[in-house]
Amino acid sequence: MAEYQNLSKELQERIIADRKHHIENPYAFRDDDIIRREMNHDCANLWRPAFVRDVEKIMHLPYYNRYADKTQVYSLYRNDDISRRAFHVQLVSRIARNIGSVLGLNLDLIEAISLGHDIGHTPFGHAGERMLSELYYGETGRYFNHNVHSVRVLDVLTDRNISLQTLDGILCHNGELEQKEYRSMALSGFAELEERIEDCYIEEKGILKLVPSTLEACVMRICDIIAYLGKDRQDAKRLGMLAAEDDFYSGAVGTTNAEIINNFTVNILENSYGKPYLKMDDTYFDTLKRAKQENYRHIYQNERIEASVNEMLRPMFEKMYHRVLQDAKEKNANSWLYRHHIEYVAELNRYARHFSVEKYLETEPNQLVVDYMASMTDDYFVDFYQELFPGDCHELHYIGYFEENQP
Repeated sequence: MAEYQNLSKELQERIIADRKHHIENPYAFRDDDIIRREMNHDCANLWRPAFVRDVEKIMHLPYYNRYADKTQVYSLYRNDDISRRAFHVQLVSRIARNIGSVLGLNLDLIEAISLGHDIGHTPFGHAGERMLSELYYGETGRYFNHNVHSVRVLDVLTDRNISLQTLDGILCHNGELEQKEYRSMALSGFAELEERIEDCYIEEKGILKLVPSTLEACVMRICDIIAYLGKDRQDAKRLGMLAAEDDFYSGAVGTTNAEIINNFTVNILENSYGKPYLKMDDTYFDTLKRAKQENYRHIYQNERIEASVNEMLRPMFEKMYHRVLQDAKEKNANSWLYRHHIEYVAELNRYARHFSVEKYLETEPNQLVVDYMASMTDDYFVDFYQELFPGDCHELHYIGYFEENQP
């Protein structure tokens, strides 16, 4: 039996009274304090406020379209009911906006961070991210992390003048690190942001040190976890990988997606309203840690998934990376790297004031390869591999709609 918690009567009455008296949250980020690289451009107006501009810039990028064909967790299934990354970012945005609304935070900033946070993600989910990082590190001694690359997409590969606050929230969204309490830490400007980004490239655990500069980014960070915990279980059950939600410890949170979203939302609001931080109580934090561990045990480290990834994807990533790297080093203008990526980036920046394709061509070759491969959707990756290596023995086998092990 599902159990849904409710806000206490006392807190509900307090929120209603605060709204009646127009009391605003002093810890919310103000639109007037937005920082952009070019402050004289993209100025707010009545119909396009400060962070609405960031939301729209992100949504209108062609890279945003690619969310629809990027794996969330399950790569090798043809099943329209399974989450893709497009749904994940929307779900994060919805949950985060719900919490932010009650707390009186800047909802446009929350939405911008949420919708942009995975725009630099690789094809084939975290398996693809892990493999690309291993290859990049092997060649350069530098690490690839999708949150860092999402900032690169929005701040380097596309000259869209995205705000410092949105980029910082995207950089700091690490959904693999749960905390009982989330506090923001001031960020002085773009120079400091760039220092943090560089640390993530050169330090293996650099992303674990990141702290968001706004409470809005803290909200998005915890909602990234809330959004995938229950939904990944729902997808796993749909694919027949779980017998039931009973495989999981429910604690105070429950086991279904709906319970998890509602109950974490309520607990965070109870412990965070009117405060300069986000917090959940000890019981919920302990349950969150246990829930993540169970997801890893039952889902992310599922032998079926791991075997498929290692046997099929790894050799494909390796061969593709080194082939594209050869084209990058040789500056092969007839290669797909140039025709489908470099020319594409140049077109995206046709009206940009600061992007230079000549300067971009001077980028270190491995970085060009990473930029290209991270931008790929699952289907493009497969087609591109077949284009590069026709008749190769390595190929992905998708479980189709009518196969016996499809639910």
